[in-house]
Amino acid sequence: MSFTIAIIGRPNVGKSTLFNRLVGQKLALVDDEPGVTRDRREGQAKLYDLDFTIIDTAGLDEGAKGSLTARMQEQTETAIELADALMFVIDARVGLTPTDRAFADFARKANKPVVLVANKAEGKHGEIGAMESYALGLGDPVQISAEHGEGMGDLHEALSALVPETAEDDDEVEDDEDISEEEAAQRPIRVAIVGRPNAGKSTLINHLLGEERLLTSPEAGTTRDSIAVEITWQDRQFRVFDTAGLRRRSRIEEKLEKLSVADALRAVRFAEVVVMMMDAQNKFEEQDLRIADLVEREGRAIVLAVNKWDLVERKPNQISQLRTDADHWLPQVKGAPIVAVSGLMGEGIDRLMTAIQEAYAVWNRRLPTSALNRWFEQAIQANPPPAVSGRRLKLNYITQVKARPPSFVLFCSRADAIPRSYLRYLINSLRETFDLPGTPIRITLREKANPFAHKRKRPS
Repeated sequence: MSFTIAIIGRPNVGKSTLFNRLVGQKLALVDDEPGVTRDRREGQAKLYDLDFTIIDTAGLDEGAKGSLTARMQEQTETAIELADALMFVIDARVGLTPTDRAFADFARKANKPVVLVANKAEGKHGEIGAMESYALGLGDPVQISAEHGEGMGDLHEALSALVPETAEDDDEVEDDEDISEEEAAQRPIRVAIVGRPNAGKSTLINHLLGEERLLTSPEAGTTRDSIAVEITWQDRQFRVFDTAGLRRRSRIEEKLEKLSVADALRAVRFAEVVVMMMDAQNKFEEQDLRIADLVEREGRAIVLAVNKWDLVERKPNQISQLRTDADHWLPQVKGAPIVAVSGLMGEGIDRLMTAIQEAYAVWNRRLPTSALNRWFEQAIQANPPPAVSGRRLKLNYITQVKARPPSFVLFCSRADAIPRSYLRYLINSLRETFDLPGTPIRITLREKANPFAHKRKRPS
């Protein structure tokens, strides 16, 4: 099992910057505004020859019982319990504060190894603040600048005494290259939960986990970072990303929200299946349609989840009406699974997880070449391509070049003259014939080489 270190400290001392430095990616949002980090975030850190799990936490801060601030601190306390050691971070430019002293006592009471890190230690002011930190009684401070990468050698030396030499190496495939069906069935499915603010994304994931892992609140915009959690459902592994709510661009004013939205979009690109959550009382709004279109353009499998179903008055044929509405408003992902759920009550969760697996299987599907050729001939005979400027368009043959999503190359004459409406006809026919509901389908046109083009004309 990997050695785990939790980064703790008061707000705005640079914990997320240090986290990003150690994992080698900008996974955690960083901003000058205090309290940006809310949920705890885990990542695989590498510092020279040391490999370990790192947990970024919300700043240790006091708040009224039941408030968002208090629940953020509960998340931090949980991270401390899970960790094998702690990195207690202070801001060397500011020096020691009463809050630093109070939470140094908190760190000591955890009864775990503590590495004292004086961040932002560059320059004279940083040197003075680092010297002050001796007063905390947590040993020699490691002076670093997480932003500029200074002092990483000293931090390595301090951590070497704690981190075991052997650590797990967890490599994940992060691209859309084809994999075998057997491999696809064994790998964890990467799932991003997206939607407008306050659609209930975090509540749903908490129910799947069976614990209050992610912060929830009636206030829209509680989630900021895209947080990844591991879920096992009926012996199948899932890596689920909770994301910030996506609003229309014109309504996004704060810099922090722009960063959160960019983080959510990265999660969509990294995912294999995207669950688009809608509020049952306000479904298929303009922003929902934009989000679904984004998922289709990114080539991800999509599942539509209508949340807060427990608040809707029950009427006959409601589910079939959802199916009709989805196909009407989202023709580009026609047939995409749509599931009515209640993240709060746990209603429809089994159906949702089944739909995710089915969408993933369709997204990975490869069609038999012989069956594809038979379909192609029948589709052209049933609806021949239109003539353009009095000349027939000739479609030669089609082949599948990859899955994830199903992608095809159509060899033809005059590729630039084939209407988009005819391509939509072929895509819809493919969906219906081969049972490919909802998944994006790509058809690329390629002109077949003219075998006589190299021959020179005879002189007259």
